Amino acid sequence: MKRLRVFEIGILVLFLAAIRFFEDQLFYDPLLEFFRSDYLLGIIPPMDMARLMLNLSLRFFLNTVLSLGILYLSFKDLNIIKFSTILYGVLYIVATSVFIYLVLNIERDHYLALFYVRRFLIHPLFLLILLPAFYYYKLKGQKN
Repeated sequence: MKRLRVFEIGILVLFLAAIRFFEDQLFYDPLLEFFRSDYLLGIIPPMDMARLMLNLSLRFFLNTVLSLGILYLSFKDLNIIKFSTILYGVLYIVATSVFIYLVLNIERDHYLALFYVRRFLIHPLFLLILLPAFYYYKLKGQKN
């Protein structure tokens, strides 16, 4: 049973990796190439903001669903999933608002902030925070 859960988690991690590996083909994001270059000296490229936001939202949603799947398989606790879903929703609202503000009011001084806010939207970084936090929570609960 444990091996099956590890295998299932592995499959979900491979899907997360596939999203990252095929990001150029799957999603519209003119900032991908911009941030691969020496962006601190460049000018932000022109972009279709509605299309960009749709693609960022889709990518965030896919990463969130896969991350919640990993959390569920790891802990088999619906309370953790409910709490994580709320956290992901809050993260999406806050990060998207900050992202839109930074893009619309972009200055070279804000390129690094835009880079990191966008990173939280397009990569499953929140999973790397939640997994050890919930693991610690579970360990602490077992000791009491």
